[in-house]
Amino acid sequence: MKRPLRAIAAAGLLAAGSLVAVALGGTASADTQICEQFGSTVIQNRYVVQNNRWGTTAQQCINVTSTGFEITTQNGSNPTNGAPTAYPSVFFGCHYTNCSPGTNLPIQVSQISSATSSITYRYVSGAVYNASYDIWLDPTPKKDGVNQMEIMIWLNRQGSIQPIGSPVGTTTLVGRTWEVWRGSNGSNNVISYVAPSPVSSLNFSVLDFINDVKNRGAITSSWYLTSIQAGFEPWQGGVGLAVTSFSAAVNGGGNPTTPPPTTPPPTTPPPTGGSGCAVKYTPNAWNNGFTADVQITNTGSSTINGWTLVYNLPAGQQITSSWNATVSQSGSAVTARNVSWNGTLAPGGTASFGYQGTLSGAYSSPTSFALNGQTCSRS
Repeated sequence: MKRPLRAIAAAGLLAAGSLVAVALGGTASADTQICEQFGSTVIQNRYVVQNNRWGTTAQQCINVTSTGFEITTQNGSNPTNGAPTAYPSVFFGCHYTNCSPGTNLPIQVSQISSATSSITYRYVSGAVYNASYDIWLDPTPKKDGVNQMEIMIWLNRQGSIQPIGSPVGTTTLVGRTWEVWRGSNGSNNVISYVAPSPVSSLNFSVLDFINDVKNRGAITSSWYLTSIQAGFEPWQGGVGLAVTSFSAAVNGGGNPTTPPPTTPPPTTPPPTGGSGCAVKYTPNAWNNGFTADVQITNTGSSTINGWTLVYNLPAGQQITSSWNATVSQSGSAVTARNVSWNGTLAPGGTASFGYQGTLSGAYSSPTSFALNGQTCSRS
């Protein structure tokens, strides 16, 4: 979901007949009230707290303490089948050019030796909202704009709201079972982990979720962690919701990976002689949708520089979003081309991509694949 944070100069806001302080990138020593749409302040000289009222024109105010914040005014109301009104949150890292003091983010995933965080929430009844913990990643060390991957951890869901995309199964992480959703909001891919019942506090390894997303083929170790954030997405109501404590620490010392090239390699067939390929196709289907993870292996003796995989989907399947490849569909014919960071396959090397689609009728998988014009075996 789009959550812009913009620096807009202002000194105060006249609301309800009284002057309300607006913090814009300053440091909160005593309690600070923020009513400005994209206002922010710093706490503990380490984290940024943002009001981030991006989905409504109605007023929202938060009271920022030394350890978190509380929503004190929330006059917006959005339909539950659409976007929330806001994302007031506290974050570590860089978000829309606003970086927390002294942060070492963005950092390449392969360089991270540990990433830990703890969060404590206070909930209210009668409102429609989720308590969301966001982890943002991108193929480049991006400090502005929308990242390509958003991991959302839904620690509390109240009302008839749901994550982006469709459910693709369950998993167990940090000692809990989560329902996993996968999709795209049109700007970035989203994988969401939904707790079956409210979780008021969590102390965990952020890497557990990052590694699970990596294992699903949505990112690679060469991607960058840019920010981690915790707050609320209110649709209706929400006064009294609070983050009472937040901490995050990301440590380097891992194994750095060569950054992806800034331009994609040419999509040409591999050199002749000793070339070969294998494709592993792993689907997950439900009533009216499916996802597929596709892994390509270079089984030949020559390096592949740029790849194009072609195959046919069975009738009733239509791709709606993809990740880690440029995927197009014409009728039943599918063409998947490498992106900038996964176009070179050394002998024995692999590249993975995936997509989500709609399904009409019984599910079946494609049966044959060709890479750069050569038929691949199934693995």
